[in-house]
Amino acid sequence: MDGYLGSYATLGLVIGAGVLVFVGAFGANRLLRPANPAEPPGKYISYESGIDPVGGDWAQAQIRYYVYAYLYVLFAVEAVFLFPWAVVFDRPGFGAATVTEMAIFVAVLALGILYAWRKKILTWT
Repeated sequence: MDGYLGSYATLGLVIGAGVLVFVGAFGANRLLRPANPAEPPGKYISYESGIDPVGGDWAQAQIRYYVYAYLYVLFAVEAVFLFPWAVVFDRPGFGAATVTEMAIFVAVLALGILYAWRKKILTWT
């Protein structure tokens, strides 16, 4: 399929194949499942580590876990950007400009961790 409209035809065929796979999978599931599934008592009770649930089903999560996850992502991104910088820095012609850009980048992240440290976000209680 060549030409401008050929690319749309290819896209239409791929979408059609995807829809057929989707409908076929759900159709096979409907044909192969049991007609009357068993309903043993306690089937819909929450189950965790072999212990029956006690109390309500609502629990409050503390915000500090999200803060730790956010800080981890922040510094993982920093590490991801530092590795390519180290490779480029070794090449000729990337001297002072590259060092300055990375110094600004690391300084902004250092200000972030300094702020988190001063606000005592990083202390575990």
